[in-house]
Amino acid sequence: MQNIIDTNHFLTQSEVNKFLMATLLCGLIGAEREFRSKQAGLKTMIMIGLGSTLFTILSIKIGLSSHDRIASNIVTGIGFLGAGVIFKEDNQVKGLTTACVIWIVAAIGMAIGSGYMEQAIGVTIVVLASLLVFPFLENMLERRYTKRVYRIVKRYDGESLEKYEQHIKTSKLKLIRGKQELANGIISGTWIAIGSPEKHKTFVDRMLQDKNIIAFDF
Repeated sequence: MQNIIDTNHFLTQSEVNKFLMATLLCGLIGAEREFRSKQAGLKTMIMIGLGSTLFTILSIKIGLSSHDRIASNIVTGIGFLGAGVIFKEDNQVKGLTTACVIWIVAAIGMAIGSGYMEQAIGVTIVVLASLLVFPFLENMLERRYTKRVYRIVKRYDGESLEKYEQHIKTSKLKLIRGKQELANGIISGTWIAIGSPEKHKTFVDRMLQDKNIIAFDF
């Protein structure tokens, strides 16, 4: 059976090995994304990896004078796919990590299709290590450096919003002043505060007890 396949140039054993390797490596990355319930999971990553591998193989076979004729367009095409998982929710942009993973999975597929198995395996290990370790580091940093945007609205009684800035500072939060506005007897201000969740809670509880505040976004 192997002789028939190789003789007809339908599918060589080397190409079968490449497709199996792409399925394995990209599947491992996809499994991690699936476990975290991300938009692009196991099936998506395997399809991207297999597609990139096949396009690269075809580029080498078809483009006799220029082996990068088809493969070079994978980079462009995968950008549109990655853009589809990026979205904005409230004041945060989400999906950037998944978009980057889609991009690197396509690169792994291209490496496999070109025959650079060691590089593909090495990058896969680094990507998996990053995806598994970095969330723990991010959680550790978030416990100390959580960023929130606060907006306070109150009736203007001749005083600015300086005392609220002092409340933020006394709560031991790092402060970045945003836009402040006075219109029709209503004064409003926006601040970015950085600190631990406990410090944020102290400030929020204090603001919720202030009866002069008309609106408080936190």
